[in-house]
Amino acid sequence: MKDVTSGKTIYTTSFSSLFQEWLETDEAKEVVKGFENTFLLPYPLKPTEVEITLLDPRRNVRASMKHIVRPDDVLIAQKGTSHITPHKFLLQSGNLDQCIDVAILAEGYTPEEMEIFYQDANIACESLFAHEPSKSMKKRFNIVAAGSPSEDSGVSVPRLGDWKRTAFGSHFSTFYSDRYLTTPHVKAIHDALAGIPYEHIIILANTEEYGGGGIYNSYTLTTAHHPMFRPVVVHEFGHSFDGLADEYFYDNDVMTDTYPLDVEPWEQNISTRINFASKWEDMLVKDTPIPTPTDASAKYPVGVYEGGGYSAKGIYRPADNYRMRTNGYPTFCPVCQRDIRRIIEFYTE
Repeated sequence: MKDVTSGKTIYTTSFSSLFQEWLETDEAKEVVKGFENTFLLPYPLKPTEVEITLLDPRRNVRASMKHIVRPDDVLIAQKGTSHITPHKFLLQSGNLDQCIDVAILAEGYTPEEMEIFYQDANIACESLFAHEPSKSMKKRFNIVAAGSPSEDSGVSVPRLGDWKRTAFGSHFSTFYSDRYLTTPHVKAIHDALAGIPYEHIIILANTEEYGGGGIYNSYTLTTAHHPMFRPVVVHEFGHSFDGLADEYFYDNDVMTDTYPLDVEPWEQNISTRINFASKWEDMLVKDTPIPTPTDASAKYPVGVYEGGGYSAKGIYRPADNYRMRTNGYPTFCPVCQRDIRRIIEFYTE
């Protein structure tokens, strides 16, 4: 955001979107699609120019747009003044300008199931702060649960031919991956939160199916009634809030185009070693072998282990097996913990 008169930058932020992921799929080579997206910006006091720039995996500009926002425009709808979604605060640590405000939304819960949702939201809240460094920095967060109602109970599972009418129209099989649960209706998410303080979003899906998805600075969406609910919500929030990459990989190198091997990924917990000094090189003990053999993981809790970001070769992760690789692992690796701490400090200091 820039002031129109002076050209001075007022606000800047980074983002990711489901659209960016879709652009790297095979379908995108044959089909043209549009995706909704929403950006949270401070409401301007004077006319401002908003510029959005979309980069490809090689950091080239793929598309950009500019838009003038005039605060006195009568066609800007004022939302959140009435019909505010019923909500409860699960954690209130301080003022809005001092804490990170996280909203937990209900997806696939009917009005009669809202008490179940609030119970699930409490479990999600407990899970987030069961791990370091969030556990030690809990007082920097506010958590609110918003009971957005759905017509049907549950969420859509396309592979079973089961489609539901829910608050945000979420469904499994995103990009034909059975466990990938997302919603294309981003505007509906933000409309449901109008009038409620929030910066980051977790959506709980009322289903026993396994799955979820986390998109950086957009939302976390995860299933609430699968036995892996607690670790999955933490993993997906690692994507949406902390900007962490998946550290798991496939032997057949699925999705290699997501991370070109001649470009350093922006996420802090994977590296192509193109610019390793910007990652966790400073955390390696002297004479750490590169690549680090997995059978030496006890000796090198921070190393350079090959395989990560969905690719078995050419992308490296900082530890053999921690939370961003395996949901069952109880802790984040030291590199991820440092990154999470930095993000929390960035928002609150």
